[in-house]
Amino acid sequence: MFFADNIKLLRKRKGRTQDEVAINLNMKRSTLSGYENGIAQPNMDALIAFSNFYKMSVDTLIKQDLSKVSQKQLLEMEMGNDPFITGTNLRVLATTVGADNEENIELVPVKAKAGYTNGFSDPEFIENLPAFRMPMLRSDRKYRTFPISGDSMLPIPDGSWVTGEYVDDWRNLKIGEAYIFVTSSEGIVFKILDGKLSDGRVLELKSLNPLYKNYEVPIDEMKEVWHFVHYISEEIPEPQLSKDGMMSGLLALQEQMQMVTKKLNLN
Repeated sequence: MFFADNIKLLRKRKGRTQDEVAINLNMKRSTLSGYENGIAQPNMDALIAFSNFYKMSVDTLIKQDLSKVSQKQLLEMEMGNDPFITGTNLRVLATTVGADNEENIELVPVKAKAGYTNGFSDPEFIENLPAFRMPMLRSDRKYRTFPISGDSMLPIPDGSWVTGEYVDDWRNLKIGEAYIFVTSSEGIVFKILDGKLSDGRVLELKSLNPLYKNYEVPIDEMKEVWHFVHYISEEIPEPQLSKDGMMSGLLALQEQMQMVTKKLNLN
């Protein structure tokens, strides 16, 4: 249970003293102190009072370690957008912070890629991931970096690292944009969202490489979604011909074929 640590964290984030919060909750300061120190256990009436005061569900206050929640999400929850209360598609995200209390960008190593689909919500698993910072990215957003393999997203090379911004509400997914999808069936996949089917319950995913066909993934198989921000690679992408360049090449090939045909006819 995380209740004691959570109510202490939330009180300090509000900048309130124990006396001030106790008055708002209609209880003695010593009672509140006992709850925050884990010495006393609150009854249901007290839990409901804390839930109403902090605008979070009892379930969240008891079961979720709020010190591991991203700052962006915690702020949303403090504003009354706790997913357990609102019934939205918001999801609680485990994260890490540096000594300055600013959020890190966790990197999922290739060896940890398979385990991520099960450990993504485990704070201990996330804490053991390598972490770094990118000063060009916004400090009020949550980012994570994943490895990609294969040639389905060429010209982005095999072995690249893709960084994504966390999408907490999947209703905001946009067709035609790239995302890192963490799924129960496919693992971690980097694709373009090409369509939504069956009232949004099925997503159609597309590769950049035209040799790969689109495929569908039920939304129920999705665990996390990260909006593509950038990628890092040791390789320089192969140049891609423009439509004009491809047309010129086809015309030149056609002319050569016509010349060959004329020579054959002359013979």
